[in-house]
Amino acid sequence: MLTELHLSGIGPAPRFDLDLGRRLNVLTGDNGLGKSFVLDTAWWALTGTWADQPALPRVEGRAKPRIAWELESKNGRRSRTEVEFDFRNQSWPWRTGRPPLPGLTLYVGVDGSFSLWDPARNSWRRDDPERDAAYHFTPEQVWNGLTKDGRIICNGLIADWVSWQRQYEIDKAKDKSPDSPFARLRTVLGRLSPHPEQEWLEPGEPTRVSLGDVREHPTLQFPYGTVPAVAASAGIKRILGLAYLVIWAWNEHLQAVRLLRQAPETRFLLLMDEVETHLHPQWQRRIVPALLDVLQELERETRVQAILTTHSPMVLASLEPRFDDEEDRLFLFELHDGKVRLVRRERPRFGDASAWLTSTIFGLEQARSLEAERAIRAANAFMRGDKAQLPAELKTRAQIHQALRASLAPGDEFWPRWIGRSGTKRK
Repeated sequence: MLTELHLSGIGPAPRFDLDLGRRLNVLTGDNGLGKSFVLDTAWWALTGTWADQPALPRVEGRAKPRIAWELESKNGRRSRTEVEFDFRNQSWPWRTGRPPLPGLTLYVGVDGSFSLWDPARNSWRRDDPERDAAYHFTPEQVWNGLTKDGRIICNGLIADWVSWQRQYEIDKAKDKSPDSPFARLRTVLGRLSPHPEQEWLEPGEPTRVSLGDVREHPTLQFPYGTVPAVAASAGIKRILGLAYLVIWAWNEHLQAVRLLRQAPETRFLLLMDEVETHLHPQWQRRIVPALLDVLQELERETRVQAILTTHSPMVLASLEPRFDDEEDRLFLFELHDGKVRLVRRERPRFGDASAWLTSTIFGLEQARSLEAERAIRAANAFMRGDKAQLPAELKTRAQIHQALRASLAPGDEFWPRWIGRSGTKRK
């Protein structure tokens, strides 16, 4: 597990320091302040590979670019490492000697890509010809398979889903144990569905989808009918890809440790960028709690650590009942006096999503449109008698009232205050 991460001389700030929680770590803040950058660097510290582009030194300043981190091994021993950027080779030198292994580590990119590091199948040694440093999937490879040097590393979602489903049906007919990849996949899809009681992500019968593709494709049974998985929406495809990679990673890990005659890993690290991408608020409210439950249930003793980024007030509001001061952390990236800084916030208690929007985390004046916010600001100034704060087009009571009518709903809670204090009759 990753317990600390310290970055200096790289990224949008001179220095970032994170004291990470043992279970859930949420990074939030405006675009461009370093959330994805920290996630990328955390992945490198855990695995020694870059999921995308490597971190580069800051152009200005003379501070030596460094990445330092602390890992906790399976037996609880902590090990600290510090690496300095090699300007001659324009790279980050990987540590020598056997490092503490982080556990099964999955990185979910915002673009639908995935990266996986498995201690049973991947190697920390850069000169190991038998094992890959990590597995990196493009969105297309998640669905259609990953190969390297003539080796089939992953069959892909389409082939594996159908194969797992067919084997599940055979085993079920023979009254064999239902604990199989497809049984796990169904469970995960049910947990991640926005309406579990309606079984929105219930698998249907595989089918062919075109003349040019001889493969059977998985399908989903929606309330309005059966839809091939490849024809699902972007949000549903993101959920399907995530569910598949989690089950595939765990299943292949079990296969690998069986061949190696080792015990299965008991630690699962999830790094996920912008968890709300493509998702309706119904899904945003469920996804993180569901993911934590799903990963925890892979094995009875599985220990889960998640590092997630989000811009969604629904995601943050969904975590309030689950947030543990001892196990979890909330980090805010903010711009202060032209400088980026990273601040750890105490246990979040804002209530609903609207309160989150107007909290110090997101900083909106109103959980409304810009036009409504401008009209309410003018109305408040008018009621205070502060005419110097009134914009040119909102100088009179009638102008402000018209702007409020154009931007507020008839039942908006601001109306009683405005009508009662301004003397305006509502029409």
